[in-house]
Amino acid sequence: MQLQLNKKPQNCTLIIGFPGFGLVGTIATEFLIEHLQTVKIGKVTTEDVAAIVAIHESKIVEPIGIFYNKKWNIAILHVVNAVANIEWKLAEVIDDLVKKLKVKEIVSLEGVGSQIPTETSRVFYFLTSTKNEKKIKSLAIEPLKEGIIMGVTGAILLRMEHFPTTCFFAETHTQMPDSKAAAKIIETLDKYMGLAVDYKPLLKQAEKFEEKLKDLMKQSQQSQDMQDKKKLSYVG
Repeated sequence: MQLQLNKKPQNCTLIIGFPGFGLVGTIATEFLIEHLQTVKIGKVTTEDVAAIVAIHESKIVEPIGIFYNKKWNIAILHVVNAVANIEWKLAEVIDDLVKKLKVKEIVSLEGVGSQIPTETSRVFYFLTSTKNEKKIKSLAIEPLKEGIIMGVTGAILLRMEHFPTTCFFAETHTQMPDSKAAAKIIETLDKYMGLAVDYKPLLKQAEKFEEKLKDLMKQSQQSQDMQDKKKLSYVG
């Protein structure tokens, strides 16, 4: 696994999102990349995932891309491919990214599974530093007092336990892309960082991203099925 950067903005906030419950992190970071008019500054390459690439609007969608918005001095790590079994390696790369960009804070956007359906998703937070605790409490969201944080975010919290990290978790009730939960977490992030997000088209755009991600997931699954069939044909 290798980090490749063509620009190195300094002292920025790093926002990260991964394909977890409801693909909330991936949808939310996708929205930010387009809404904040970001530019691509790098990517993470790895041979530890399936050799599958998605094409959208005649362009390659990087499995793990890094984008930057100068106005808000924000770097965004956007992950489309599944990262199961490479969580520790990716956490190591993120640690390297934090050092190279002199990141001042990591903000992780995640979905959290809930078995109790509600009309709107609740958002929970977890902090490793008390620096922004007062600002967080003004958002009127609940702290995560009991729970299990898995995946790359869990690896980051263990590997970089003293680094200022703010985690937002939006409730989702489905394993399929959940645009409503992603919209709720974007709303919370906007209040936290003051990004001036236009909420009127938010759900509509989130639904568009949801359809796009469903297509990408379908294409990835079809490609994986084809690979599995080829393996079987080699054996037979």
